Amino acid sequence: MIISLLQIVAVTAIGFYFASWWRRMRRRKEQTWETLLAQLRPDWSGHELSDHFLWEEGLSTTPEEAWKRMQGAKGLWVIYKNAQVMLEMANYAAKNCEGVDRTLIENLHSDAIQIRVCVLMALAQYAFTQASEGVRVNAFRAASLYTGMAARMTQLLQGYAAVRVPDFVAAM
Repeated sequence: MIISLLQIVAVTAIGFYFASWWRRMRRRKEQTWETLLAQLRPDWSGHELSDHFLWEEGLSTTPEEAWKRMQGAKGLWVIYKNAQVMLEMANYAAKNCEGVDRTLIENLHSDAIQIRVCVLMALAQYAFTQASEGVRVNAFRAASLYTGMAARMTQLLQGYAAVRVPDFVAAM
């Protein structure tokens, strides 16, 4: 009796998971450039960390300064969310623009994964140790990857959808 009930609960949970996954995939396919831009979180900007944000990789701060300028965990969460949105923008560009450099798209995918892992590690460390050296180093690494991803996204847009660059720069 209990095993039957557990099986029903498990099958129902799996069904709900696949239904929500299907809705997310459908919504993602129906996105427009404007809806993607609207998803970028302007709460915090990488301009705080780099003089050449969106145009070149690299930071012009130390890990301690970066942690202060990104406003701690708040900036990390914005980086986490925006990395996913930029990944979706790259997929949108790959789908809607002819001749997109696949290597650049793959690099953006890799960047997004690395950023999200770094941010999650930093947030987990922050939850236990507050702003320790390890947290600041992981946050600095995530921010550095983020500026690189933003620069590659700008490069992608300049090459294949130049009219979209001003909107992207304004949203970031």
